[in-house]
Amino acid sequence: MTESGKPILYSYFRSSCSWRVRIALALKGIDYETVPINLIKDGGQQFSKDFQALNPMKQVPALKIDGITIHQSLAIIEYLEETRPTPRLLPQDPKKRASVRMISDLIAGGIQPLQNLSVLKQVEEKFQLTWAQNAIISGFNALEQILQSTAGTYCVGDEVTMADLCLVPQVANAERFKVDCTPYPTISSINKRLLVLEAFQVTHPCRQPDTPTELRA
Repeated sequence: MTESGKPILYSYFRSSCSWRVRIALALKGIDYETVPINLIKDGGQQFSKDFQALNPMKQVPALKIDGITIHQSLAIIEYLEETRPTPRLLPQDPKKRASVRMISDLIAGGIQPLQNLSVLKQVEEKFQLTWAQNAIISGFNALEQILQSTAGTYCVGDEVTMADLCLVPQVANAERFKVDCTPYPTISSINKRLLVLEAFQVTHPCRQPDTPTELRA
């Protein structure tokens, strides 16, 4: 927490994991301060001794709140849900809650890590784009099928949930890696509906304190 009592989010504008948390904070009306961690500059600021002391995994996001520091985006969102339950991001119904967690884990554990910067660095540069595309396409093939049975207005029913917080940043990753989303009409339509919501707009990578001038909107 800062001297003002605000939580501190260690974030990178383009990090999809950080974006998930920014959306949760916005939806719940939590005022916070951002400390940008540039994942590319200086060889990656996440590898600094100071940041490694904060998060030994050397990843963003990290959130300082209520006297503790939490890493991992879904753990952060679940903590916010348990301590600040309005508006609800996990449905009361156990079956719907399981669907939300299933979709969130599919994206956060089964798609995003495979196309993450740390993994792409292990792939020869000329193969990086194809690697990322294949990872996203494989995941989206499964996700599209799942959403056809769970979706209403959004990923699970008609209320915004943690699953939606994972979906939008991952679609942005797909677009950045030039994945054709035409074969995924359910994913695309949900994403379109979510992007008009204020919490998704103000937290967008093009509107962050560390967004480069040429990428601002």
